[in-house]
Amino acid sequence: MTRLVLTALIAVTLTGCGQDNAEGGAAPAVARPAPTAAEKAALLAALPAPWNQADLENGRRVFARCRSCHTVTEGGPNMTGPNLYGVFGRPAGSEPKFNYSAAVKNAGFSWDAEHLDHWLQNPRTFLQGTKMSFAGLPDATDRRDVIAYLKVETGYTPPAG
Repeated sequence: MTRLVLTALIAVTLTGCGQDNAEGGAAPAVARPAPTAAEKAALLAALPAPWNQADLENGRRVFARCRSCHTVTEGGPNMTGPNLYGVFGRPAGSEPKFNYSAAVKNAGFSWDAEHLDHWLQNPRTFLQGTKMSFAGLPDATDRRDVIAYLKVETGYTPPAG
């Protein structure tokens, strides 16, 4: 009997292998492993000022306020807010499968550290009409640290040169 149950379990498991996802395409690739401490330090050092002087641990702590709405892992889900993996260089309002406000969809810029700094300072005044209810981060050091943390954690690659 145990052998029959085990065989059925393996068959059910293998049935799911190789099937297309709900969108009709192939299943997403496996996410890359998280960067090591040494890789994070090297990426931080490669960032332009002032982000290269950031405190990543403080950035992680401050970003805890954002985790109830955002994920940062590759392939992570959209929640109340969009997944932020790959956010730098991405046009505002373009994360697939996220329902943005018209204000964000029509913002007309791509996310970079400067735009994100102004956004994090006060999202409602930076882009009026946004659905984001976050009050903002008034402290410039906290914003610097969060932006550096996001660059390190979300797959950002500094430009060559």
